[in-house]
Formats: sequence, structure tokens, C-alpha cells
Amino acid sequence: MAALRGNPLTRWFFGPVPLARVVVFRIAAYLFIPLDLLVLRPLGSHHASATALYKPLIVADLLHLPRPTPELIAVVTWSLIPLALVAAALAPSGRWQRLLGTAIFVLYFEQLIISFSFGKVDHDRIAYVVALAVLPTVAGARLRERGSAESAAWALRCVQIAVVATYFLSAFAKLRFGGVEWVNSATLVRAVMRRGTGFGRLLLDLPWLLHWSQWGIMLMELFSPVVLFLRGRWQRIVVGALAGFHVVVYATISIMFWPHVLCLLLAFLPTERLVRRAETAETGGGSAVAAALVGGQDAHGSAAGEAVPVVGDQPVDAVGEPAEGRDAQDQPQR
Repeated sequence: MAALRGNPLTRWFFGPVPLARVVVFRIAAYLFIPLDLLVLRPLGSHHASATALYKPLIVADLLHLPRPTPELIAVVTWSLIPLALVAAALAPSGRWQRLLGTAIFVLYFEQLIISFSFGKVDHDRIAYVVALAVLPTVAGARLRERGSAESAAWALRCVQIAVVATYFLSAFAKLRFGGVEWVNSATLVRAVMRRGTGFGRLLLDLPWLLHWSQWGIMLMELFSPVVLFLRGRWQRIVVGALAGFHVVVYATISIMFWPHVLCLLLAFLPTERLVRRAETAETGGGSAVAAALVGGQDAHGSAAGEAVPVVGDQPVDAVGEPAEGRDAQDQPQR
């Protein structure tokens, strides 16, 4: 076991991660489900009647999933929403967390397969599906949890790998179907002409910028695995740059990979610090205390375990009385 823990890959996969970070992720992931099903990607009963468009995915055939009907779609959708809200709002025992999380994953996976079997497969939900699958394995953790756990690290690492795989496999698909010449094609020009925003149409006067943007996108996707091995500020900078890329895409052609960006931010960033700041704000400690706690120091800037001088304290002698107290009592009052 000692040799296993000494393995760099093992340390990377299971190095303890704050449980509060996983809890923040869990709450956000489950709250996203009603938004997804009701606003971003509603799946109505009319899909079941469009039999000419239905072509089950390979995974649906392998799992022998039933052909969707209006009743099946309604049951899956309207079961997911209350379950997700309950899982996000409550802090049940570990057993209930595992049960709710597993049910949510199964139902959402079924709903996703039905939706994608009608002709459009969105790759922005790869990491999100992985997140729903691994979140139940970190059961029993609560939002104000102070500890860390290897199970939390494993769950977040799985999501991080899925996020990076989405970028890298996207580059692989471009090279597979478009070849190396994809970077010199007019893909972005066509995208802006087809669904560009007002800001995006301005870029049509700068075709050279769209051309070099394709090179930038390809390089970004090919080198995306680097973010897995960065730490601290450098990792946050790269994650911020990736998130900024999605914001620019949304501002240009109104496409946003909502669940993917959710996983990108919450799986990589130290969101437990937000919880600490909220706790210190409730107790009146202020942001300085939160910053000290995050840095491994207490509110007075001293390392854990060191004696902290408190304003108003007096030095004491060997018998535990104030060193100046007895002399001060003998002095006459002026």
C-alpha cells in the first residue's frame, strides 16, 4: 500500500481534495437539471410521434432501451426535476445521497439517449454525465465540511479528465473529418454567416482574424491536457482562459456549452473558498479571515498550532498571575 501511495499517478488521482468542493459541485450539478430540461433542451412528447426522425444510438441498442413514447418521456422528465431539486436542497445521509444520485444519473442518461436519438448529439454533456455518475460515490459530505477525502479527489479527477477529453477529442474529430486543412478552411466564416450575432458579423470584415482563430482553437484543444498537471495560480489562469473562450464563442455565434463550462469551473477551481468566505461573513470575521484560513493560517496570521497574542492580554509570572498585577495593586491611585 505504501508503494501504491508513492506512485505519482496514484497521488494525482487520490490526493485528498476538500469535501466542500464536491458538495458545491453536487448542488450546482443537480440545480442545472431543471434548467436544462425546461429551458435549454426541452424534450416534449412530440418527439415520440416523430418516428421518421428517431434512430436509436448504438448504446440504446446495446442496452435494449425501449422506444420512447409520450408516457415514457413524461415519466423520465417529470421524475428528474423533483429528484434533482431534493438532492440539491437537502443534506440527507450518505445512503440517501447515493440512492438519489444513482436514480438521477440513470434517468438523465435515459433522457439524454432519447433526445440524442432524434438526430443531434451534443458533445458538451460528456463531462456532465460523468459528473452525475461519480457524484453519488462521495456520499455523506456536507457543505460546511472541513475535511478532505481521497474519494472527493477521485470524483473530481474523473470530471476533469472528461472535460479535457471533450476538447482533445474535438480536435481529433476535426482532423479526422476535415483533415489538416480544417485550420485553413472557412468554418468560422460560415458559422458567423449562419448564426452570427451583431458582434460576430463585425468579424466578417476581418477574415484573417477568423482564419487564425481556427489555428488557435486547434492548438488549444490539442494542448488542453496540460491543464490537468498545472497547480495553483497557473491552473486557474488556464481554466479562466478556457472559460473566456466559451464566452467569446457565445458573444460571436450565440453557442454556449453550458454543462461543459459548469464542469470546467467547478471541477478545477477551489470553490470551497467561497464556502469559507460565507462562513466568516456570517460570523463577522470578514474576508481577511477567509484569506488567512485558505492560506493555512488563523485569523491573526499565525500558523496553526502557534500561540497567538490577543490584544489586552498581560504577561503572567510562574504562578499564573499577571506579572505587573500585584505591583499595580500596591500602587496608590492617582
